[in-house]
Amino acid sequence: MARQGTLALFVFIDALGWELLQKNPFLTELAPVRTRLETVLGYSCTCDPTILTGRLPRENGHFSFFVYAPERSPFGKLPCSLLGLLPTAVTDRARVRSKISQLYKKQLGYTGYFNLYAVPFHRLPDLEYTEKRDLYQPQGINGGQKTLTDDLRAANIPHFVSDWRKDDTASVAALAEALTTQKPRTAYLYLAGMDGILHAEGTNSERVRQKLAWYDEKLTGLVAQAQTQYSEVRLHVFSDHGMTNVTSTCNLMAQIEALGLAWGKDYAAVYDSTMARFWLLSDKARQAIPAALTKEPQGRILTDTELENFGCNFADKRFGDLFFLLNPGVLLCPSFMGTRPIAGMHGYDPADKDSAASYLSNTPTDALPHRLTDLYGLMRAESGLKT
Repeated sequence: MARQGTLALFVFIDALGWELLQKNPFLTELAPVRTRLETVLGYSCTCDPTILTGRLPRENGHFSFFVYAPERSPFGKLPCSLLGLLPTAVTDRARVRSKISQLYKKQLGYTGYFNLYAVPFHRLPDLEYTEKRDLYQPQGINGGQKTLTDDLRAANIPHFVSDWRKDDTASVAALAEALTTQKPRTAYLYLAGMDGILHAEGTNSERVRQKLAWYDEKLTGLVAQAQTQYSEVRLHVFSDHGMTNVTSTCNLMAQIEALGLAWGKDYAAVYDSTMARFWLLSDKARQAIPAALTKEPQGRILTDTELENFGCNFADKRFGDLFFLLNPGVLLCPSFMGTRPIAGMHGYDPADKDSAASYLSNTPTDALPHRLTDLYGLMRAESGLKT
């Protein structure tokens, strides 16, 4: 069969940080064009919508999973309080939380990524979950923007998008089959396995090097397969953020609770892995919480200017009135995301070297992307869509 057409192959490897690439060989011959990518403040739920839309969090409406919004909480009708009566030895188990999350997701009709993590059950009726819809499906973005996948569908461009729910092995196999049976012009492969290994073992683990070698082998094989079918294969590999080795923990939750403020009357808070966000509901809290936070040396209160520069200055304060960001390597523990320390985390200051994402390609260009917001335009152009 004669080779025809061009394949734009986009490979999103979760947590493939720039610093990780400096220490480990990866796709050295296949993708020699490479550069550091500036990430955005937040987590994958922040980064992924930015990649898909080219818009910052304040525009696309995605930043963190949970916000204080008792009037919009979907959890009030669910037996959250009763679950709170169960022993923590049971409810703190990841498998138990996962099963409960699956049940809640089905009952609420959510199609996006959904996980209750370690959010205290008795707090759920005051919280709203923000990623209700699948980001890759129509109307998946809170801000209403179109994504790359929306654009491909609208333009009737033959394309393949892997299922983010599948593991890496299944996703690679699905693309290999699609290259033969569907002959897409654009392919988007999402690989999440590296992120989990880095969280569990940190950046210096042998399993990290093994996973990189596995990715190298599989991607080299996919490109080789595609080159037998297409005249040209344009490979673009990128990530959403890097990973920082955890060196210490901070129990900020206990410090705030010791202030004697009333939840829901004086304040509310969401404790993410690397930052805490506060809703200041009384004058008492507006004085006490900032005063307490300024005494904590392991982080800082983000200024309005910093939030604006990060693209996280939300006009409606939906994600909080005050943001406290921990220093790189410090884990908020316990938090609403977990109750035990882990080896690696992301979501620190985007300017920190370990936060940086990465971009690799086999295609020389005068317009290399330098930040996550640049990827959307690059993918549109490579897919033959008007910029």
